[in-house]
Amino acid sequence: MDLSLSDDQRAIRDVFADFFTKESPVSIARAAEPLGFDDVLWTRLLETGAAGMAVPEDHGGAAATLSELIVVAEELGRAIAPVPLIEHLVASRLHPEPDIVAGQGIATVALRPADADGVWRLVPGGAVADVVVGVDGNDLIAVRSDPPGRAPRNHACAPLADRPARAGRSGRSSAEVERTVIGPASALAPALDEWRTLTAAALVGIADAALAIGVDYVKVRKQFGVPIASFQAVQHAMADLPILIEGARLLTHKAAWAGDRARAGLRGTIDIDDNEIDDYPTLAGMAIVFAGQAAAHATDRSLHFHGGYGYAQEYDIQLYYRRARGWALVLGDPSTECLGVAERLFGPATAPATGR
Repeated sequence: MDLSLSDDQRAIRDVFADFFTKESPVSIARAAEPLGFDDVLWTRLLETGAAGMAVPEDHGGAAATLSELIVVAEELGRAIAPVPLIEHLVASRLHPEPDIVAGQGIATVALRPADADGVWRLVPGGAVADVVVGVDGNDLIAVRSDPPGRAPRNHACAPLADRPARAGRSGRSSAEVERTVIGPASALAPALDEWRTLTAAALVGIADAALAIGVDYVKVRKQFGVPIASFQAVQHAMADLPILIEGARLLTHKAAWAGDRARAGLRGTIDIDDNEIDDYPTLAGMAIVFAGQAAAHATDRSLHFHGGYGYAQEYDIQLYYRRARGWALVLGDPSTECLGVAERLFGPATAPATGR
């Protein structure tokens, strides 16, 4: 297994690194708060063909592999770009309508089934998406309706929103909600694993950017007449981060590799004794948990060495600090994800035996 970047992946990385550097400096993410969406940036992103990258060629897309898509997601995370590209990529594979493939309509995916009221709660990108793909009862459906254009206050200033899965919910009439059944509810599970993998890649990008911000800052911040980078305690604390970040990146790339194998119909295996794990759902769960921890740790360490300045709005590190936590929590409590991974590895938990 070779998880180093291929020539195609390097080319994709260079294209999107250049795009986000030029079109989405941190000032764009700052200006997009509190909604967390920049429609001008989205329009410019469409010129790269990103919106249809995940869609098969017979639907007008580029048929990019998951291993290629995570390269894009990492660059998006590095720039904390205020566009719901990850959700759009996942949803576009499930519902490749022409306007979605072109990006003229934004699509997203509901991470949890509709509740008893027929509402998807806190859908990522739901505040700005035209189409939401999610589970309602036994069906996977796509619902087209007008986005609310507003989001509840949240730590990461992400465009989250509740969205109706049925007509008549949230004040929507049947004329305002176009509902299409696109498959069984079980079809969403692989898509959620793709969301986990792409989000993990974005969190790796956040962690890497936080490290760079921290290193740059300790080189110029002086104490006792010398840069604080000269202090051994600071050097040790910063030197721990590259290994953590590279580990998260490696795990995310392995998850993407396993995801591409799963899409090709190859079944993964779990062999704890030989430490051989290429089961995609397991690796996807591992990746988002570990990448979330890496991003939280890297942003915390970087903010810490900024001192009180790290909490000031005019410093960029606080933007990364908030998103490292907010993006990792969109799916829910990471401990729940850890329990799911543990059950895949070791089987369902059993109640301890009791005796007198």
